[in-house]
Amino acid sequence: MPANASNELIRMVLLVGPMLLIFYFLIIRPQQKQQKKHQEMLKAIGKNDEVVTSAGIHGTIINVKEKTFVLRVDENAKLEIDKTSIAYVTKQREQANS
Repeated sequence: MPANASNELIRMVLLVGPMLLIFYFLIIRPQQKQQKKHQEMLKAIGKNDEVVTSAGIHGTIINVKEKTFVLRVDENAKLEIDKTSIAYVTKQREQANS
């Protein structure tokens, strides 16, 4: 009986192990890469960048705070939004040549 149980355990590991590897490479690793890329994008955002939020609001960054951005969405309308709500940057500010 013990030999049969160890054979079943080995068989289970041989079936589950490759499935876990496939799960890691198809789901977990790409998601980690995407999160890292998003964090790098957030660090690079600065004043006068044009962005789109995850809610679909288009605007221009007018102030960068520790955890939030102040976003100008119209001439007289400003919103303070959480940094993580930025989906992507549509136009980055012009870099100064110094």
